[in-house]
Amino acid sequence: MEFGLEPNAHPASRAYQEALMADGIPVSAFSVDDIEAEVARLETIGVEFIQPPVKAGGATMAVFDDTCGNLIQLVELHD
Repeated sequence: MEFGLEPNAHPASRAYQEALMADGIPVSAFSVDDIEAEVARLETIGVEFIQPPVKAGGATMAVFDDTCGNLIQLVELHD
């Protein structure tokens, strides 16, 4: 998977991004089949998770900082 974010040169986009980060709200979420394996894989390449995998209802979620001012959430849905 590859994900590209556009520059936030517009003042409105910068304010939006900063508000989400300040409130701890991920800007985007991606579904994964095996969250434990994906978190482990990403950590081996230097990704730092601010929220390790946590089960909540029918899903397990983890959140990392993309180092560009955004929080990204990974979600594994359970049957």
